[in-house]
Amino acid sequence: MKAGSRKPEFEIEPLILSRWSSRCLSGEAMTRDELAPLFEAARWAPSSGNLQPWRFVYVVPGSARWAELVDILAEGNRWWASKAGALLLLVSRRLLPNRHTGEMQLQVSHSFDAGAAWVCLAQQASASGLVAHAMGGFDRARATAFLGLDERYQVEVVIAVGKPGDPANLTDEQRERDVPNGRRPQAEWVFKDSFVPDAG
Repeated sequence: MKAGSRKPEFEIEPLILSRWSSRCLSGEAMTRDELAPLFEAARWAPSSGNLQPWRFVYVVPGSARWAELVDILAEGNRWWASKAGALLLLVSRRLLPNRHTGEMQLQVSHSFDAGAAWVCLAQQASASGLVAHAMGGFDRARATAFLGLDERYQVEVVIAVGKPGDPANLTDEQRERDVPNGRRPQAEWVFKDSFVPDAG
């Protein structure tokens, strides 16, 4: 998985291969109109039973809550994510009323479906020349409180979105890390007929 190496084993759509999660952002705030195509792409993600459990909340630089949201991020993410044009919180609805009884029940595919919405958004961002970088490094309890969520909802990721920045503004170490990374070969994770557990 050498950094900077991206060569598919089989021919795939170039958009899929070219998408990657840079950390180099311009710091220019994005407008609702600029974000709308990304949300529209997420809108058309596949969804179990067409329940569409994903929800997005966005905050832009200069807003009253920007600093509060940036502070929720893990320290290693703050230095670059604070330069985003918007920070998006992806939330999934995990509890839904049963269609027949009305009783609340766990929607087992809520995270899976929200992940599909993220991929559609990320691909649209890439096609639009934007950066979209999802982060799992944040304080989930604080993010839940930030949004005022009840037990029906779950914060999945925080996504930094924005226009590409100038790599010259990164430190040497940051610039070295900010390259497309490789992927494990299919032979390590695709199995025929039976599952092979990882060693160790």
